[in-house]
Amino acid sequence: MKVYIYDTTLRDGAQAFGVNFSVEDKLRILEKLDEFGIDYVEGGWPSSNPKDNVFFSRAKELKLKHTKLTAFGSTRRAGISVDKDPFVEALLKAGTSVITIFGKSWDLHVTHALRTSLEENLNMIRETLSFLRKDVEELIFDAEHFFDGFKRNKEYALKVLESALEGGADWIVLCDTNGGTLPHEVSEIVSEVREKFPEAKIGVHMHNDSETAVANSIMGVLAGATQVHGTINGIGERVGNANLCSIIPNLQIKMGYEVVPEDSMRRLTELAMFVAELSNMSLPRNMPYVGESAFAHKGGVHASAVLRHSETYEHINPELVGNQRRITVSDLSGRSNVIYKLKEFGISVDEKSPEVIKLVEKIKEMESEGYHFETAEASLELLCKKHFGLLKNYFELDAYRVLIAKRSMDEKPVSEATVRLFINEVNEHTAALDSGPVSALDKALKKALVEFYPNLKEVQLLDYKVRIVNESAGTSARVRVLIECTDGRKKWSTIGVSDNIIEASWIALTDSLIYKLMKDEEEIASSG
Repeated sequence: MKVYIYDTTLRDGAQAFGVNFSVEDKLRILEKLDEFGIDYVEGGWPSSNPKDNVFFSRAKELKLKHTKLTAFGSTRRAGISVDKDPFVEALLKAGTSVITIFGKSWDLHVTHALRTSLEENLNMIRETLSFLRKDVEELIFDAEHFFDGFKRNKEYALKVLESALEGGADWIVLCDTNGGTLPHEVSEIVSEVREKFPEAKIGVHMHNDSETAVANSIMGVLAGATQVHGTINGIGERVGNANLCSIIPNLQIKMGYEVVPEDSMRRLTELAMFVAELSNMSLPRNMPYVGESAFAHKGGVHASAVLRHSETYEHINPELVGNQRRITVSDLSGRSNVIYKLKEFGISVDEKSPEVIKLVEKIKEMESEGYHFETAEASLELLCKKHFGLLKNYFELDAYRVLIAKRSMDEKPVSEATVRLFINEVNEHTAALDSGPVSALDKALKKALVEFYPNLKEVQLLDYKVRIVNESAGTSARVRVLIECTDGRKKWSTIGVSDNIIEASWIALTDSLIYKLMKDEEEIASSG
């Protein structure tokens, strides 16, 4: 059985706090959703803002293979003839084959928000859909606040749906606009709508204010809905919309519905990361199916079991959604975790070797001191390769010094970092200035190394985080520094721990550069 996916990332998702898609962003996401096999993509609300008008104009140039681009808008305004309403006219000018109209289905909203009569609201819905019917291939009606309206005035909520069908709606979509409905209520209400309108095509549109949007969507399908609305990664106004990255695999992998092309499912994680990047909202690590931790195993018992038989602690094969299993290493890890990581790093050792046990103990000891290798796998790989004598000595520290000078109360402090290194038996001595001590140290370190290792020019610092490890120690507390770097092709994270923030930063910075040098050499060796 086919369930149609209606994506509203570009409209409802764009209303999320902190999200501001450019026209280019919207076009790229539209193409990605089409490539993935999403049935409907709601592009925005024509005439609501200049950006959406430009988007719909440029979207006409795209050759979409699967997706039906949809324009979204309201019924005509109260007391105005539908052919005189400029917002309705703008929907037709968008030139889409599908139009979605929303209308009020909760009597409270009709009388208090629209400030019109219940009968006029029904006329607005019927007349708007009838007016549009002749000019578009498909009409979708979003019954806004339907579940709240149904619970308070069932008779009127059902009249709203009846008016929409009389106006020519192909789909009636039941919206939980406030996100307060629970799964058992969705099941009961959708079933009743199905019984009332047995020939109608029903959809559901859920918000996540009660953290039940995904469950509500699934219950809606089980009760007879065949269209599901949502957004990629669940972004949206307030706490967000139903998350399509969970709904799609739940319906297709777990329940056997036909949702997207079979080969698309393996690109689900890629799609989630793509939208996260363009929306400038980090993909939560613990997001089901597509998050970095969705198939991560930290406990030694879990890791040991899952390596023997993945079903022991994984509900699906991560490759089905384009994700991957991660065995992390921490103070909770056993030998199985470490052996898995060694294989991942390309280190071949006897699993019963005493050196493996020593490495496990070393990692646990460092974790107890404040290291956190789950979030800094680059440092972990360096540690493992150094432990087995597989890490080249790219440079040696002779000394470093950081000075902070402030000449007056009005001036900002200036930091000067001096670094002395031995590189291929050459003593290199450099200095650099910057506003902060860590950035000055980073500059001086790179300045010393780039003459010998020009590829380090590619490295850029993306993120720098500091956390107190033992908070009760006050100003004498140990600090953990985590940095993320990129060379434009890949990203990696390294870590340093010390009771001196400069020293912790130095450890993380040097690890980052050494990791870059090591990986570039390995890449050259493997291609040669």
